[in-house]
Amino acid sequence: MAGLYFEEFEVGRVIEHPLRRTVTEMDNMLFSNMTLNPQPLHIDRHFCETQTEWGQPLVNSLFTLGLMIGISVNDTTVGTTIANLGMTDVKFPNPLFQGDTVNVTTGVVAKRESKSRTDAGIVEFEHKAFKQTGELVAVCRRQAFMKKRPA
Repeated sequence: MAGLYFEEFEVGRVIEHPLRRTVTEMDNMLFSNMTLNPQPLHIDRHFCETQTEWGQPLVNSLFTLGLMIGISVNDTTVGTTIANLGMTDVKFPNPLFQGDTVNVTTGVVAKRESKSRTDAGIVEFEHKAFKQTGELVAVCRRQAFMKKRPA
């Protein structure tokens, strides 16, 4: 599905993305190592089993954030975004573990015309990621600079 143009976003709309993803140990290890994050909460199973309340590695929160936004792209911004402008109110209210399956919703919170470009507008999304139990594992607001439909 092609991304939506600025005019196609309706404030209040919630998109339930059909794409889902089960997080693997390799995802967590590769992402943590590629970002030079040596946190044992992500990469040391023995540490997690013996010294944490979780008893198992936590999925790296920045991987979770990227996965949440990535899942949303096909249904919202692929090919129609100019740039991400920022993310705010990022929260991880419940843990995500290896083997959990993530699904995502995106709400259109606000939109406005660009003040500097007549061919673009700004859309504010609220992305929410849930694991298979229905627990919310991540949420953020994202501001995207979006193309308007060509004349």
